[in-house]
Order: sequence, then C-alpha cells, then structure tokens
Amino acid sequence: MKTILTLFFDLDDTLYRPDSGLWGAIRARIDQYLLEKVGIPADQISHVRESFFKSYGTTLRGLQTEYQVDSRDYLKFVHDIPLDRYIQPDQQLAEVLKRLPHRKVIFTNADRGHAQRVLSILGIPSFFDRIIDILDIEPYCKPMPQAYQIAFEKAGITSPTQCVMLDDSLLNLKTAAELGMRCIWVNPEHQTNHSDCIRIRNLYELPDVISSLCKEDE
Repeated sequence: MKTILTLFFDLDDTLYRPDSGLWGAIRARIDQYLLEKVGIPADQISHVRESFFKSYGTTLRGLQTEYQVDSRDYLKFVHDIPLDRYIQPDQQLAEVLKRLPHRKVIFTNADRGHAQRVLSILGIPSFFDRIIDILDIEPYCKPMPQAYQIAFEKAGITSPTQCVMLDDSLLNLKTAAELGMRCIWVNPEHQTNHSDCIRIRNLYELPDVISSLCKEDE
C-alpha cells in the first residue's frame, strides 16, 4: 500500500505566489553577481544564466563548475533581499498545513538561511521538521536524481512511493515521478494537468488533493 507519509515542499514560488516578485528580485541579484563578482559582460548574462540552467540545473552549479565560485559566498549574495517587501504572513496557508497530519520537509535549491527566513515571514516554520537545502545535496541539485537520493537519505526515506513532491517546476517533478514519488504541480497559470502530476493553482487546494490520493490508497 502506498500510504502517504511525507510531503516534500519546494520553497520559492511554491510556498508563496509566483507573482510576489521575490524570485524576480533573486534573479536580479544573480545577474548582479555574474556582472560584479564573475565579470561576465552585461549583454551576455541572460545567455550565460540560461545556459547554466540547461546544462547544470542551477546557475550556482554552473558557476562552481566553470568558475570555481564559493557556494556560500554566492548564496549569501543572491539571497540578500528584504523578503518582507515581497511576502507576508499567510494564515490561510498555516491553517492548510495544520490540517495535514503528514510529515513535511522543505527540499530546495536555495540555502537553509533563506528557507528559514521565508518560513518565518510566512508564519509556518513549526510545520516543517526538516530543511534539505542546496548545500546538503552538493555537488548536485534538483532536478538531478542524485539530489533526490541524498534528500531521501537525509530525511530517512526508504520508500519514495510513500512521498509526495510539491513544486512549481515540471523538470523537478519529472525526476520525482521517475523515482516513484507522487507529484503535485503548483502552478496558477496552466489550465491542464501534466501526465506526471496533479496540478493545483495554490497550496490552499492541497488538503482536498491529498485526501483524494489517500482514498486511492485504501
């Protein structure tokens, strides 16, 4: 029986609305890092960032591979943002998480400090018993399958089929599905589901979806 025991949550653009502007602010800091710290010409930054994403999964992994940057220096720089300009406490989300008795884990390509600040501002840190961040899964990152295997080990997961992955990225969810996880795509824009996952517009819809999945397991 594939009883759901653990919910893995992505962080950015999943726990809060993607139109908050926060990810755009982080991307601007990434571009600033590429310009000021790495010396990439301004007119090449967009191309380099996209190339790194396609080849390595994240800009950081590309910079580590091709420029040997220090991951902690990079993460500190790109997450140096006044988060409360973009996100606020979300009591409705807290109520949703409270209704779900399952174990909850953050699994993110950001770092732990950024994750903790986001959870704190949203008012939901007490619902998560673990944060698995980009430094925990070095030298990998989502969507690399090795990153998920490390996350399973760190979370004490022996059966991915008893886990659900929630993410705004279909690439990340594709890997999760291939490893046996059930997947929920958090995306307010697309009107249809994807073959590998269930789509919800926001996390407020989560209890009904999890309830339906649990009924399927009975």
